[in-house]
This record gives sequence, structure tokens and C-alpha cells, in this order.
Amino acid sequence: MLQRPPFALAVVIPAHDEAPWIRSCLAAVLASAGPACAQVIVVANGCRDATAALARGCAGDFAARGWRLDVIELTEGSKIKALNAGDAIAQAPVRAYLDADVEVDTEVLGQLAEHLSAPAPAYASGRLEITRPRTAVSRAYARIYRQVPFVAQGVPGCGLFAVNAAGRARWGDWPDIISDDTFARLQFTAAERHAVPGRYRWPLVEGWRALVRVRRRQNIGVTEIHHAFPALVANDEKPRVSSARKLRMALADPAGFAVYAGVALATRLGGDSGWSRGR
Repeated sequence: MLQRPPFALAVVIPAHDEAPWIRSCLAAVLASAGPACAQVIVVANGCRDATAALARGCAGDFAARGWRLDVIELTEGSKIKALNAGDAIAQAPVRAYLDADVEVDTEVLGQLAEHLSAPAPAYASGRLEITRPRTAVSRAYARIYRQVPFVAQGVPGCGLFAVNAAGRARWGDWPDIISDDTFARLQFTAAERHAVPGRYRWPLVEGWRALVRVRRRQNIGVTEIHHAFPALVANDEKPRVSSARKLRMALADPAGFAVYAGVALATRLGGDSGWSRGR
């Protein structure tokens, strides 16, 4: 007789020096409406701060609800190794992958668990909300970024995405790549990717320099996947922004469009490709 999995949902949270955000992230997860039983796995990787201790301090609240909180510590700062470590102990058919600086609204995790309970391979995310940036440059960039069809109409999964068991079976360990979210998304066709109505809040990096560096890294990560996993390219159907649409955006918000276009141009010009969180 097949045994039922002990949890309906496992939430894997890679965390590298996330002490200022990990408690609010976990509090939002714990406030989620459903599922009845969930496993949350924080993988503190290469942390030089109190991320792991702060996460463990929330264990009593999770236990009081009947949820399980696991905290793993890795000496090396590697999101990919953190994802693999979290997956190694996950005990649920539906797995959500959540960035530690993201806050979920109360409905989204339950909706993901319910939507992904079907047997057919599927990928899902909630409705992305960009938190209001502190800097004027990032606020201007965000105004245009919100309108890009990939963000406004697609299922980008920035900071939060989930897959069911059949979907996760499409790959083994996470490969050593930059863009884990792109790799996961491209395992699925557009018809297999779904948006649930629940929302989550995702922070944009702050300032011109950070925007350029992060966007450059994202571009490098997508190119890396296209070269290393060419079979996935067919699933990369990002809608293009027409010239007429660009003109309308530029006329409606000249400052925002100038910043967005300027970041895109600076990204293509090359230079420092290092990683920046923008904090």
C-alpha cells in the first residue's frame, strides 16, 4: 500500500546573510491560509550573520500550528547547493521555492498547493508585486518593469515558484547554474505554467549600479541555460515589446523609460559582471 506523504507542501528557502528579513519571511509563511500540514526548510548557506539562529527561533510557532520547520546550515554560500540540500529532505509532493527576502500574502501558498495537486506536470507562481523601492532610480525602473509583458502577463516566478511531483521529476539535482528560476520555468511549456491569484511581494535591488549588475547577471544566466540545455529553448517564449508599445510607455513615463532603457543599454555594454544584492 502506498503511503501518503507526511506534508502537502514543502517550502524551500535558501538564505545567505538574511538576518534582517528571515523572520518576516517566515512570519508571512506561517500566516498562510492552508495547507493543513506543511514543511518549511530554511537552508542557511555561507552565512556570517544570525540567519540560522533567527530561523530556529521561529520553530515553536511552527510547531504550535502543526507545521514543521527545518533549518540546515551549509558552510559554503551557494544557492544551488542550498536548493539541493532542501530538496534532499523535502517530504511533500508539491515544492515551493521561496527567496528569503520575499513576503507572501496569506492565500498564495495554499493556492499553489491546491492548484498543483493534479497529477499532470505543472509549474505555478503567484501574482508578483514589486515593493516600493527606496531610491528614485529603482522606482523609475520598476514603473516600466511592471509593464513588460513577461512580468505583467506571464508567470515569471521571480522570488517564488512551485512545482508538483511530476514536474519536479523532470530534472534531478539542480545544476551548477546562475539562474535557477529560469532553469525551472523552462522545464515547462507555457500551457503548463499557471498563475494563482494570491500575491507576493518581491524587492527590486536599489540604485543604478545594482540594477545594471543584477540585470547583466540575469542575462548571463539565461544565455548559460540556452547553451547548456538547448532542449529547453523551445519553452522560452517571452513576448516581445512592440515598437508602438515602447513609444507609448516612453510618452507616458519619459523618466521611467529613460532609466529602464539606460539600464538595458549599460547591461549590453559589458563591464563588471559581479553579483550585487543592492542592499
